[in-house]
Amino acid sequence: MSQELLEIYRDMVFLRVFDEEWKRFSHMGRVGNVPLTWGLEAVYAGSMRALEAEDWVFPSYRETSASILRGVPAATVLAMERGHPGGWWDPWSHNVAPPSIPVGSHVSHAVGYAWGTRLAGLPHCTIVYFGDGATSEGAFHEGANYAALTKAPVVLMCNNNGWAISTPVSRQSAAATLAAKAEGYGMPGVRVDGHDVLAVRDATAEALARARDGGGPTLIEAVTVRTGAHAAVDDPSLYMDQEAVERERSKDCLARYEQELQDRDLLDEDTRQRYHDEARSITRTAMQEAEALEDPLPGAILGSVYAEPAATIESSGQAFQEERR
Repeated sequence: MSQELLEIYRDMVFLRVFDEEWKRFSHMGRVGNVPLTWGLEAVYAGSMRALEAEDWVFPSYRETSASILRGVPAATVLAMERGHPGGWWDPWSHNVAPPSIPVGSHVSHAVGYAWGTRLAGLPHCTIVYFGDGATSEGAFHEGANYAALTKAPVVLMCNNNGWAISTPVSRQSAAATLAAKAEGYGMPGVRVDGHDVLAVRDATAEALARARDGGGPTLIEAVTVRTGAHAAVDDPSLYMDQEAVERERSKDCLARYEQELQDRDLLDEDTRQRYHDEARSITRTAMQEAEALEDPLPGAILGSVYAEPAATIESSGQAFQEERR
């Protein structure tokens, strides 16, 4: 038990350090604009700890770094943020789908995959991550409705950090909670403290167990408070109360869990520092590996659009090459 608790902490530390480092890389121009996960580590580390090896993850763009916890190489993630083809991973090697950039569109994808596994009699489940803003999108409603109708073994994990970029939840939904929306679809809705990593783990484990037993989907609303930017180039001071932000930072999930482990005599300063140093070394080495990749051929951007090249793609490629001559 104590080993698992430390492994969860190690995952949270990695996500925190990776977030800080790739934000720095972005400001240096070494990667593009990146989505930030500072303060959300408990949602990802807790829920992913509850998954079995054969379960599938459907991330949004914000869970790109969290995919590393499921085996996606850190260098691959950083290559993707550099716009390099080396940033594409094989979903079947890690049971992690490509991250969805359009808000909410992947909810339907995850539900469809989960329904397919149920029809095939496979034992694994699917978890799909999205933010509060995605619950205002049509694809979320379609996915949630169909998940309940088909009893798809899927967990709908909503990270409600209070903001859809600069739009607060109060201007998105009149519902008392986002979890309450589950009742309208005919599935359980659970609201959990997203700053409590063990509470998130337990809520996810319960939802997964229900899904494996044929009980269908669960909507989990992990409630957090965003205390930073939406992405590396965002300026939250334009729309967030900075005094309130500083008060909320005292609820930081990583510091909270550190204190809990210390109270249990499971974490000392040497271990804490070792985990931080290890995460920083992994991240910086991964950045060097991503930057060392050879420049892709210009036509590579058109090479994987279809399984078999369409005439329009071939003509576009020819025109592109002629322009370069």
